[in-house]
Parts: sequence; C-alpha cells; structure tokens
Amino acid sequence: MTIDERKSVSTGVIQNLILENRSKLSISGVLDVLSFDDQVVILETELGLLTVKGENIRINKLSIDTSEVIVEGDISSLSYSDKEADKSKGSFMSKIFK
Repeated sequence: MTIDERKSVSTGVIQNLILENRSKLSISGVLDVLSFDDQVVILETELGLLTVKGENIRINKLSIDTSEVIVEGDISSLSYSDKEADKSKGSFMSKIFK
C-alpha cells in the first residue's frame, strides 16, 4: 500500500496536485484561499494548509463548485502544514495572556 492509499483510507479524502513544468499547478480539494500575492499563495485544503511559493504567481482559476484551483507562475516550492498543529499553536497574544 502506497502512502497515498494509506492517506485516503485514513481520512476518506482524495486530493490531487498536478504540477506541469513548474509553471502550472492544478489542485483539487480546496476549501478556501486564505492569502495570496505574486510570491505566495496559502490554501486551506481538505488535507491541511498548502503553501505555494514562487515568482509572478497568480490564481488563474478558482471554482467553488468543484473545489479546484489553478495557480500559474514560476513555482519553486509546495509545502503542507497540518491544520490541527496550526490551531494548537495559538496566537502570539493568547500566549502572552495565559
């Protein structure tokens, strides 16, 4: 069983990332676009937060109905972070007033 098969069995979610020539990224399973500019796009997906970094990045297609996003530009990095881990860290202000 591959890592992808284990991930989909444990979560019941299938997500696809298709990167073409490091310039066009198609992503399925997107819940929300949290932030974007010409160097970074942060997406909330069904499997965690996805950060896309590069240069001259733009969102070419955003479909709420199909939960798909197409990002184009000079893509240099893709990284996931776990939604639960981000929530448990808390904000800077919440740490001060503990």
